Amino acid sequence: MEETPNINYMPRIGDKAPDFEAVTTAGQMKFSEYNKDSWVVMFSHPADFTPVCTTEMSAFAVDKKWFEERNTKLVGLSIDSIHSHLAWVNNVREKTDVYMDFPIIADLDMKVAQLYGMLHPGESTTAAVRAVFFIDPAGTIRLIMYYPLNVGRNMDEIQRALIALQTSDECKCALPINWRPGEKAIVPPPKTLEEMDERIANTEYEKIDFYLAKKSI
Repeated sequence: MEETPNINYMPRIGDKAPDFEAVTTAGQMKFSEYNKDSWVVMFSHPADFTPVCTTEMSAFAVDKKWFEERNTKLVGLSIDSIHSHLAWVNNVREKTDVYMDFPIIADLDMKVAQLYGMLHPGESTTAAVRAVFFIDPAGTIRLIMYYPLNVGRNMDEIQRALIALQTSDECKCALPINWRPGEKAIVPPPKTLEEMDERIANTEYEKIDFYLAKKSI
């Protein structure tokens, strides 16, 4: 017998992204295969044919190529039927000329929403909050954002966060507050007295103190 997902389960940063199979606007999806060899940004919205959701999903559609250029696939989700999704996608295309041609999961049984902790009973028991999951090519959840039903997400921050994650992986570094591409990265703090003395003597870093230093990447 199939195990019933726990509505109280909340995936965490560093967890393996739960695998699932679902019907989407692009056909049947097995998530682990969709995620293979690429990043995935998966985002939920409360309902089709609603104004805030339309602005958000349209923004993802407009920037789909931006994500593709960074080896990142998009996938949306709401607790609506596939027929509702298709009608909404077509309506938005007719009214705004924006085509939401990335997969949108039809999660009528709430299975995926429960797997990913998208249902917050304090907000609603029948609509997913505005969650965003950043999942790396190894299938690991790297960053999670949650927004309430009545506040739209910030696309600039979503894109900044994705670039920061990819840059941190590539350069093996940490990044400071408000970091943008081209700015300096944080040098890991020293862990021994010898490393501390080397840090103090180093003239290449921008140093506030021995424990807080930055470098160009």
